[in-house]
Amino acid sequence: MSAAWGLLALSSSLLLVVLAQGGKYSREANEAAAAGSPQRQEAGEFRVVKLNQIWEKAQRLHLSAVKLAELHSDLKIQEKDELSWKKLKAEGLDEDGEKEAKLRRNLHVIMTKYGMNGKKDAQLVDTNYIKDGTESDVLDDPRLEKLWSKAKTSGKFSDQELDKLWREFKHHKEKIHEYNILLETVSRTEEIHKNMINPSEEGFKEEILHGKHTELKDKMRSINQGFDRLRKISHQGYDTASEFEEPRVIDLWDMAKSANFTEKELESFREELKHFEAKIEKHHHYQKQLEISHQKLKHVEGTGDKDHLSRNKEKYVMLEEKTKELGYKVKKHLQDLSSRLSRGLQHNEL
Repeated sequence: MSAAWGLLALSSSLLLVVLAQGGKYSREANEAAAAGSPQRQEAGEFRVVKLNQIWEKAQRLHLSAVKLAELHSDLKIQEKDELSWKKLKAEGLDEDGEKEAKLRRNLHVIMTKYGMNGKKDAQLVDTNYIKDGTESDVLDDPRLEKLWSKAKTSGKFSDQELDKLWREFKHHKEKIHEYNILLETVSRTEEIHKNMINPSEEGFKEEILHGKHTELKDKMRSINQGFDRLRKISHQGYDTASEFEEPRVIDLWDMAKSANFTEKELESFREELKHFEAKIEKHHHYQKQLEISHQKLKHVEGTGDKDHLSRNKEKYVMLEEKTKELGYKVKKHLQDLSSRLSRGLQHNEL
């Protein structure tokens, strides 16, 4: 237990260092990075200093082109949320600090996800299915490993279906990982609140912790539903009448059917999920093209052909920007859909 808290303290320290360093020049740098400013490129990729520092650190890690593009999209979402929070704070609408605390939790999730939390065993190796296939990664959960092994040897799945199923297993593993990060963060916050002395703050304390526990409950509900689905598919194979294929869309649809939606609202949500799935498929296409382009670029760099190298660099930069842009749109759309669902599920529980 002490070792676990030690690791948690280490990751927290790194996050605090990033935040502290970000504060030193944040005012000048953020002003220079404002939209339309000629100093934007000099200031960095993002309009929030600490996000620039994380991005610059990521450039030095051995992440694939696809993983870097994914990180860029995550940081763009974080940037949007941070700038929105600054406006709320200026209007006095985050008095209890809950939205700020959630931003810190989200940043901690990002840093852990991309191996920047100070842990030696963090996920530095890119395990994207596009690059590594289905045999070079582990699922870190005996139940998942057993189900995957059974599915592979069952003879129920074609190669294409196995690839699809692997994506579902990887998605489930990521959900468990994010839940554990959030659980650690909430546990640490609870310890802090237990030490609050002022009795008048008791109401605030309960309200804040209720919000965090609701988020945990939503994630655990999704994990349980996801595992039940994986178990059913592993035993029975895919249903040919299945409406969606993308794991995130399947999750959302399963939760939508449990939410307090009218028949008309549910049908509208179904149509929106179809558009969302098409957007994800387009993003997957560009991720694959980016990985192929990156491999070609590394090959051409060794030939010394400057013209060929220049053409490949141009194509790579174009694919990189398109992948980042689509990644942001997918994550923003997912965020919006999840918020709608969360409101519906909470209304169900009232």
